[in-house]
Order: sequence, then structure tokens, then C-alpha cells
Amino acid sequence: MALLKVKFNQKKRVKLAQGLWLMNWFSVFAGILVFSMGLFLKIELRKRSEVMDNSESHLVPNSLILMGILTCAFNGFAGKICYDSLDPAKFAKWKPLLKPYLALCFLFNILIFFVALICFLMRGSLESTLAQGLKNSMKFYRDTDTPGRCFMKKTIDMLQIEFKCCGNNGFKDWFEIQWISNRYLDFSSKEVKDRIKSNVDGRYLVDGVPFSCCNPSSPRPCIQYQVTNNSAHYSYDYQTEELNLWRRGCREALLYYYSSMMSSMGAVVLLVWLFEMSVMAGLRLLHTSLESIANPEDPECESEGWILENSLKDTLKSALESLKKIGKFNQVEADAEGAEGGEGMKTPAITTVS
Repeated sequence: MALLKVKFNQKKRVKLAQGLWLMNWFSVFAGILVFSMGLFLKIELRKRSEVMDNSESHLVPNSLILMGILTCAFNGFAGKICYDSLDPAKFAKWKPLLKPYLALCFLFNILIFFVALICFLMRGSLESTLAQGLKNSMKFYRDTDTPGRCFMKKTIDMLQIEFKCCGNNGFKDWFEIQWISNRYLDFSSKEVKDRIKSNVDGRYLVDGVPFSCCNPSSPRPCIQYQVTNNSAHYSYDYQTEELNLWRRGCREALLYYYSSMMSSMGAVVLLVWLFEMSVMAGLRLLHTSLESIANPEDPECESEGWILENSLKDTLKSALESLKKIGKFNQVEADAEGAEGGEGMKTPAITTVS
């Protein structure tokens, strides 16, 4: 028994073809939207590529860009088919291509669904990329005179100001690295010498943070040096007072920014996928309703359209049987090739006549 069998007359077939033509062009605009989202996300990721460890995060925008292009191509082609289906003479040339095209549409819809899933599942990979990238970038904050790293200080400062964050996981990350360049240190000063000697690596570490970690909304002037020294500031208690530094780490801020963006894009792609599935189902109904016309010379006669020619269970069963046949055929071919190779390896016997 066919799945979702529907009876059509000429009027219904025309309405279906017109509706599908319109839906396909809506899908083309949806493809442009998906392409634009991928392009926007790629630009946003490239803006902060210096604080990312690898290029894995570009999988999502690249997938969105590819899906956007394919959506426009597939639906533009389907729109042409639906338009030509109104004229039996024009539709005749598309008949041999419809079954392969619908199979491609099915595979394409599976890809769209996986792209939507990727948008939701990239959070873990993005988090590790940001964590390692920010950690490495903070080490180069002081290298304002080193070619290739001279803009790192500006990049991190702008990042912390824009996203209202400080450090990788928090402001204490700055206590563990030397973020002040040696050119601004007075090595004749006893304090500088003592700090450098107290560290095994010879680094100048301070319990301070860059100016970009300061919260301008705080009523108190920013305490960015000697943050943990209560006696260095008037009426100050490091443990209990609300510091006027950004509490949130930049990893968390960037992760929230990008993951929320990707989740929104994933939701849009899921909607596009649902729309594409309905277009594919409609195209299948149109295809079968036109093919099942009993008398092609009488276009006004009734016909039947369906999604699957048999029930879902029977269709899956026949598909599995076809796959088994293909597997057996490949195995027979491999065995035949092996047998031919074995015969070729045999050395012919040589007899000596005395």
C-alpha cells in the first residue's frame, strides 16, 4: 500500500505545481539567508582568529556557506521543473531526471540536518580552541616590538573592553604571566630585581592587570596594581570588596557570544530543513501524479500521487535487499579477481625431454 496516496485532477495538479514553484523560490531566498549567515560568522571568527588556537571553528561557517549555495542551486532547478510541469511537452524532458534528482534531494536534506546539528554541537570544540588560543595570546601581550606580535596588545585590550572580560578564565590569569614589556622596566630598581630573582623563569610577575580589565562603571578609581594587597589602598579588602575589574573571563564571554550565534543559526537551518522536506514531498507527489496519468493525451483525467510506492516497512526492506545484492555482487567480483590473480601467479611446469 502506497504511503500518503492522494487523488489529483488537473486543477489540483496545477495548484500543486504553482505552489511548489513559489515554495522553491522562497527556498532560494532561504539559501541566500543561510549563505549570508555563514559569511557573517566566518568574518566574525576571522576578526578574532589571533586568539583562537586552530581553524576547526571554521567548519560551521564553511558548511553554512556550502549549504546556502546548494540550496539556491537545488531549488532554482526544482522551480524550473515545477514551472515546466504545467506544460506536458516541456515536462517530458524532465521525466528521466526526476527520480535521480529526488534521490539527490534526499541526500541533500540529510546534509542540511547534519549542518544544523553541527551548529549546536560545536560548543565543546570552540571552548578548547578559545581556551588555548587566549592562553597563548596573553603570553605575547608584552611583545609590542616583535614583528608579527606587535598588534597583540591592542587586540587583547580591544577584546577585553568590547566583551567586558578579563584574562582567559578570570583576572587572576594575568598574575601568572609577564604582561609588562622589559623596555618599560627599570632594571636598576631593587624592587624589579627582587621580583625577577624570586621567579624561577626570571619573569617580572605582578598582582596587576592591564587597564582594559577596568570596569568604567565602577564608582571607585580602578585598582589594577597590587590587587591582592589590602594595605596598598585605602579602605580596601581584597577578599570582601567588589573589585572594579571585569569578573568574567574572555573565554566564557567569547564562548557565549559565538555559541549563542551558532545556536540561532542552527535553529534557522532546522527551519530551512523542514521547509526543504515539505518541498521534496510536494515534488514527489507532483512527479507521481503526473506519471500515473492513465491517458497522457487527456491531461484533464484524474491520477494518483504518493510519497512512497509501498509502505515504509516494505520500502526499507527492499532497500536493504538491494544493498545486500550490491554487497554480494562486489564480493563475487573480488573473489573472481582473486582467482584470476592466483592463476596468473602459477608457474607453468617445465618438462625436460632426454
